[in-house]
Amino acid sequence: MSFQTLIAISREPIAQKLIFELKEKALIFAINLHTEDSPIFNGSYHSERWSCNQQLDSQQRELLRSIASQFNTDLCFLKPEYSSHSIRILAMDMDSTLINIECIDEIADFAGKKGAVAQITEATMRGEIKDFKESLRRRVALLEGVSVDCLEAVYRERLRPNLGATELLASAHERAVHTLLVSGGFTFFTEKLGQQFGIKQTQANTLEIIDGKLTGLVLGEIVDGLAKAAYLDEACNALGCTKINSITMGDGANDLIMMNGSGISIAYRSKPVVKEKADAAFDHVGLDAALLLMT
Repeated sequence: MSFQTLIAISREPIAQKLIFELKEKALIFAINLHTEDSPIFNGSYHSERWSCNQQLDSQQRELLRSIASQFNTDLCFLKPEYSSHSIRILAMDMDSTLINIECIDEIADFAGKKGAVAQITEATMRGEIKDFKESLRRRVALLEGVSVDCLEAVYRERLRPNLGATELLASAHERAVHTLLVSGGFTFFTEKLGQQFGIKQTQANTLEIIDGKLTGLVLGEIVDGLAKAAYLDEACNALGCTKINSITMGDGANDLIMMNGSGISIAYRSKPVVKEKADAAFDHVGLDAALLLMT
């Protein structure tokens, strides 16, 4: 009986030395890795798959990931119940996942307060500040008086989609997968990205703007980790499916509730606390490597 499927993904052909070291290390845990299929190349990434004869715990997975990382290769551990054909929803975080920046840090940079804001952002994403709502309020308060033009400048000059974002979203839409961008960031950016990529649903926080300037306040309920998970659950209910029919992607601690229990959870260049719990950790490949997990 296969407990998990282990998938290696790399820009280069999977090194035979890596395969040997993975199998050798797995044997120490009394785990046998059995080759499932021939190596795959989808035009961008190479991958190979192995079935495991028992479940790997988090420490074992991290050890295998550290070995793979030496070969610029990422690993994914698929659940036994996962079916690529059943994926109905792709739910993504925005800042540092879909895009290359933390928007609030870049807005703060225009106000000369990036250091103070970024320090709170980092501590929050590492999980050191547990109350995301309070963290966001503290950071937004530092932006009081910033011109809305700064937000436009951040979008135009600094915000870029992360590698593979365009390809991933285009392919998801071709497959009629519902795309959900759910962010603890701001609607100013999620709405623009939604239009740019044709994302079906976007959810984020609304900055109060009066006379063309930020007031330092957030309007309405703040989108935190619980809210992200709730939006995903609502999307599942609307489509008549469950969370196992979703792929989730994030990089920070406030993504973990949303990611837990999904068909595949992907940590994209994430904080260690996220990588430890995620099914896949993408550190060397782009977002579009997820397409290998959807076929």
